[in-house]
Amino acid sequence: MIIYGVALLAICTLAGVIVGDMLGVLLGVKSNVGGVGIAMILLICARLWMQKKGGLSKDCEMGVGFWGAMYIPVVVAMAAQQNVVTALHGGPVAVLAAIASVVICGCTIALISRTHKGEPLPAEPIAGVPVVATAGGR
Repeated sequence: MIIYGVALLAICTLAGVIVGDMLGVLLGVKSNVGGVGIAMILLICARLWMQKKGGLSKDCEMGVGFWGAMYIPVVVAMAAQQNVVTALHGGPVAVLAAIASVVICGCTIALISRTHKGEPLPAEPIAGVPVVATAGGR
């Protein structure tokens, strides 16, 4: 099942690297600018487009979901390769950007968790323990 998402992942990764390199050239930076993030966005968009068109089997969807989840460790590993000392010597902007991104992500997660109230999961009976009905009808 996982192998089904590899071709789509490879296409999105190559496109992301090419666009990231082009952005680096346009900005005058000798580096890839956001290539992995662009690839992740392309992977999400491609998956949604393929679902809409009906061209995504269940196995392929599970494979793409797996590889989408694997992007987080890839991004962390790539960020670990960056020269943090040089960024810190470049000024307080790098530190402020890091702190701001952590605060914004934390606030966004808190907002989503407070506003998105899903259906509670039904309680599963435990062997040997009688199920007791509550006032809510469960």
